[in-house]
Amino acid sequence: MSRVKLNETAWANASGALMGIVYVFCSLAIGLFPDLSRAVAQSWIHGIDLGAVWTGNPRGNFLLGLITSIGLSWVAGWLFARVYNKFIK
Repeated sequence: MSRVKLNETAWANASGALMGIVYVFCSLAIGLFPDLSRAVAQSWIHGIDLGAVWTGNPRGNFLLGLITSIGLSWVAGWLFARVYNKFIK
């Protein structure tokens, strides 16, 4: 069985880019379909009532959320590839 090493930087870049796409999509979905977005979000967290925190509008700190989610996803992707490469040795 061949063991393919992952390029850590490429994996991290792909993880960050994917998160950026998902983040923008989610923000658009909340703006365009707030009720559906709330129902989906509530179903993902096992029915916890989001009424106290849900505004139905994309947040004013969109850019901060976008940057931090991409950054954390990049780090997580890099760590994943790094750990994976250690395990296949």
